[in-house]
Formats: sequence, C-alpha cells, structure tokens
Amino acid sequence: MSDQSSYSKRCWFTFPSRTQVEKPIIWQMSRKFPEVSFDIRQASVQNEIGIMAILLTGPRDDVFAAIEFCRSHGVQVDPIEKSVIEG
Repeated sequence: MSDQSSYSKRCWFTFPSRTQVEKPIIWQMSRKFPEVSFDIRQASVQNEIGIMAILLTGPRDDVFAAIEFCRSHGVQVDPIEKSVIEG
C-alpha cells in the first residue's frame, strides 16, 4: 500500500436536525468507504442536533470522499485543531 493509507483527518460532524440524527449516516459511510476507519472521540445529542468529534483514517482520497458523502447527506463537517483532541 502507498503512504496514502495512513492519512488521518479530525473533524466535527454536526447533524443539524432530528432527521440527520436518526439516519445511520456513519454506518452508510463505513459501508461505502470500507478502507476508511472511524474513531468517535466525543458525541452529544440534544433535542434536534447532534455533534460528534471523529477521527477518520485511510487513503487520503477515500477520507475526503467519505467527508463529501456525509456532507451530501446534510452533515456539516468542520476540521478540528489537533490540540482540541489531544489536550
């Protein structure tokens, strides 16, 4: 495998409505992009919104495609600064 397989991206996933919160979007992403692993570092669901800190790892192109897949399903994706996750 190429060096691309070890790319990691830390993101905030915001599910802005009950509809997105209730859909299995992360599961769908994992099936569509099996080379991308995910580690949920933190999550909170309150009323109509869900927020998740997630680490995606895999081939660079697949990681970015997985992010775009989530965005296409209504998830807001924002980068996390390294210090937020690691203290």
